This record gives sequence, structure tokens and C-alpha cells, in this order.
Amino acid sequence: MPGIRRWFTLVKDGVVALGERRTQEQARHEAELLAERQRIAEARRARPRNPDPARAVPWGVRVAAEAGWRFLVLAAAVWVIMRVIGSVRLVVLAFVAALLITALLEPTVSRLHRAGLSRGLSTALTALFGFVVLGLIGWFVVWQVLDNLDNLSGRLQEGIEELKRWLLGSPFHVTEQQINDVAGSLSHAIGTSTSEITSTGLRGVTVLVEIITGMLLAMFSTLFLLYDGRRIWQWTLKLVPAAARPDVADAGPAAWGTLTAYVRGTLIVAFIDALFIGLGIYFLGVPLAVPIAVVIFLASFVPLVGAVASGALAVVVALVTQGVFTALFTLLVVLVVQQIEGHVLQPFILGRAVRVHPLAVVLAVATGGVVAGIGGAVVAVPLVAVSNTVIGHLRAHGGDDGSADGPPAAVEQERADPPAEPDQEPA
Repeated sequence: MPGIRRWFTLVKDGVVALGERRTQEQARHEAELLAERQRIAEARRARPRNPDPARAVPWGVRVAAEAGWRFLVLAAAVWVIMRVIGSVRLVVLAFVAALLITALLEPTVSRLHRAGLSRGLSTALTALFGFVVLGLIGWFVVWQVLDNLDNLSGRLQEGIEELKRWLLGSPFHVTEQQINDVAGSLSHAIGTSTSEITSTGLRGVTVLVEIITGMLLAMFSTLFLLYDGRRIWQWTLKLVPAAARPDVADAGPAAWGTLTAYVRGTLIVAFIDALFIGLGIYFLGVPLAVPIAVVIFLASFVPLVGAVASGALAVVVALVTQGVFTALFTLLVVLVVQQIEGHVLQPFILGRAVRVHPLAVVLAVATGGVVAGIGGAVVAVPLVAVSNTVIGHLRAHGGDDGSADGPPAAVEQERADPPAEPDQEPA
């Protein structure tokens, strides 16, 4: 009995001690909750009633907003520049053409100047030789067209009759009545469009005057760029802010090297295309082989689009003058030469000096054609190539190589330790 009483007393004392400890822990927990609530209340009273709204905006939204308004400013600036260029399109195209011609002729001026001639005499001799060559090419093309015009008219009539006979005997089930209906529709359209043709002729006179004005302006600009290009560049640098002037001055030679490489490479590729396609259609007996070769040479200065258009012209002339089989062989010649150009000549001649993606070429040609017609299509690709070189040069020398991922260190610190939300306890 005494052992049972002692055991019962021990159990009772343990239960009492456990209850006391539980009561003490509950009181301590309530005291901690009360102190925490007091701290939160004091923090809320100390916090301003209207916190900064920018601190409450998430970091990603702030970045998107910053990029958005900058993009809008750039888009507005580009729109204004395009409107200005559209207003003085003739002057801009003439000056860009002068830049391209200068990039082609400037090495000759430098060689003559190093040989002992004065800068003015070197410029005069080079410009005179270049303009004479261009004039002789234009005269040769006009002479060939006029000399073969009568022959081409007769061959064209024979080709149309042969094409008509081929269509009648072809598996397309074309009837003579359908062909006559198409010819009658064309004659009616031509007869009812006399006023439009007249107005087009009047507009053609205006276009001819603009072309002559642009040519004279381009020649005048070329002379001064060849003679005084370095001082013109130095004066242009004064328009750039002083902080960015050294980088822009370093990017100038790189851009000029790209432009020179583009003009030389395109000239060589265009000459090879015109030579081999011209020889091919000449041996196939296609009339006007020399004028077509010159058209191919000029059209090659519009990448991708010009080659397709000039090749199609050669095939059409072969079709209406020599028949279907000659047209097929002409198409084969054009395709072979253009494949050699695209996969051998351009990578070998242009190399890595002009690195523009084909998609960028197509978009640039389309945009240039919409904005400024054929002249815009010609100058669009060299403009994109030079811009690509300048941007890459400025990024490389400005320390922005595009290798940094994520936000800057200050933003990272802000993201790691963000400000307390209004309903949370401050850290």
C-alpha cells in the first residue's frame, strides 16, 4: 500500500508540472503574438499613407514600359525620316548613287594620287573616264536596240504565230476562238486606253526630266566626294555629340570598307552574269542578246529580284521569237548561271565583308521599292549592309557585346530584396 500511494503521488506531481509548463508556454506564445502585432501596428503607423506607385509595379512590367515608350520614340523618328526622304527622294537617291559610284572610283583616285598626280587631276581623270564609260555603255545599248528593232518586230510576229500554232496543237485544248477572243480583248483595251497612254506619255516626259536632273546631281556630288570626301566626313563628325564622336569616327572606315566591298563584288558578279547569260542566249540565236545582257547587268544590282526579272525577260524574248524549246534552253542557262552566282561567286567574291541574311535582303529590296521605286530597291541592300557593319562596330567598341543575360546588378539587388508590400511586415 505505501508503494502504491508513492506511485500515485509521483503521477499526480508530474501531471501538475506538465500543466504548469503548458500554461507557461501558452502565456509566452500569447506574449510573442502580442509583441508581433504591436511591431506590425507600429510599422504601419510609421509607413506613409501613399507609397510610391512605381515601387508597387512589378519589375517585368516596368521593363516592358521602358522598352515600349523608347520603341514608340524610335518608330516616330523613323516615320519622320521616311517622310523627309520621300519629300526629297530625288536628292537622296542621287546622293546615294554618288556614294556608290565614289566607292567604286575612289581606289583609282588614291592610286593616281600616290603615283604623283594632284588630288584634283586624279579626280578629274577618274571621273572623266568613269562617266565616258557609262555614256558609251548607254549609247551601245540604244544603238543595239534601234539597230535590231525592225528585225525584232518581224521575229515577234513570227513568234506569236508559232506560239499560236503550238497552243492549238498542245494538250491544253486551246481553241482558235479563245485565242482570237484574247487578242480582241487586248486590242479593245489598247484602243480604249488612248487617254491613259497619252497622260502616261506626259508623265514620262516629267520622269525623264527628273532622271536627267538626278544624273547631273549624282555626277556633281561624285566629283566633290572624290575630291574632298575626307574633309566632308570630318565636318559630318562635328554634328555627332562629343561623347559618341570617337566611336562614330572609328565606325566610318569600317562602313566605307563594307560599301566598297559591296559595290566591287556586285559589279564583278553582275558582269559575270551578264557575260555568260548573254553568250548563252547569243549562241541559242535569241535576238537582242547584247541589250538583254546589259539589262541583266543593270538588274543584278538589285539582289534576288533583279536576277529573277532579267532572267524572265530573256526567257520571254526567246519564247516569242524562237519558240518553246529555245525558251526552255534559255531558262536552263539562266538557272545554271544564277546557281553558280548564288553558291560560288557571291560567297567567294563578297566573302565575309558583306554579311546580310537573305530574308533581310528580300525585305530591304521590297521596302526600298515601295518607298522609292527602282532606285530605292538598288540602294536598300548596301544601306542595310553598312548599317549592320556600323551597329556591330559600335556594339563591339562600346562594351555591349550582347553577352549579358538578365537585368543589371542594381535591378538584381532590387529583385532579391524587394520593398515590402503594404500588407506585409517590413524586413
